[in-house]
Amino acid sequence: MKKILLIDGMALLFRGFYATSVHGQYMKRSDGTPTNGVNGFVKHVLAAVSAVRPTHAIVCWDMGSTTFRTESFQDYKANRPEPPMELKPQFDLVKEAAAHLQLPGVGLKGYEADDCIGTLAKQYCGEADIFVLTGDTDLLQLADERITIMLLRKGIGNYEYYTPERIMEEKGVAPWQIVHAKAFMGDSSDNYPGVKGIGEKTAYKLIQQFETVQGVLDNLSALTKAQRTKIESDLDNLHMSLRLAEIHCEVPISCELEEAVLRLGEEGLQALYDQMEWRRRDPFAPIL
Repeated sequence: MKKILLIDGMALLFRGFYATSVHGQYMKRSDGTPTNGVNGFVKHVLAAVSAVRPTHAIVCWDMGSTTFRTESFQDYKANRPEPPMELKPQFDLVKEAAAHLQLPGVGLKGYEADDCIGTLAKQYCGEADIFVLTGDTDLLQLADERITIMLLRKGIGNYEYYTPERIMEEKGVAPWQIVHAKAFMGDSSDNYPGVKGIGEKTAYKLIQQFETVQGVLDNLSALTKAQRTKIESDLDNLHMSLRLAEIHCEVPISCELEEAVLRLGEEGLQALYDQMEWRRRDPFAPIL
């Protein structure tokens, strides 16, 4: 059985960077280039390969801050600070690291890595089991019978595995319904508003009862007067937030599975460590 690992590249890079930079540990090469984020990325990838034992692996990348979401709502993610100067040179360096690991990269300007992951997951789930490695809860909406979300937790190799059953147990909705709940409650991390005055608890309760945004709108008379007033006063933001929250799974990208066969090898790993000027501490054998 094919088993495909889809990797949220920038999520791993950022996590690796901030996990060590808080202590000022940038692991600089002799030329002064910081490599701490790249080091974290590599460690996360190797740990996931060891945990999942995939037959194939692909890294999906964000390709700049301008996407179809920022074009429709200019404040989307506008609350996020500029990347630290120690992180910026690692954006290109991490792609070189992925190349040493023989991991094909996929990304397209105008779309987020989430959209590329969603597109590939839907393309492949008919012929393989899919594991999505990320720290982003937005990707929970992709969970399906053959798509498992590996949500990173603190440390290396620690995951929460999210299936449709677990999401139903925790949130009381199917994975695809998360988008509809977020349309009401908004997302402070991605900086879109939802409906003013409706929080997470109420948002999920509405979707549990009426299934979709449209289902709620079709049953406004069944809501409390306060809920109805809030929703009717904020319909534009509701519909916009629904569009922003949903992962687009029809991005014009492709990656032949033959290109994605996992080919991690000692030679490539050693070349990577040499390029980054990292010292080998443990043999790679356990994950190869």
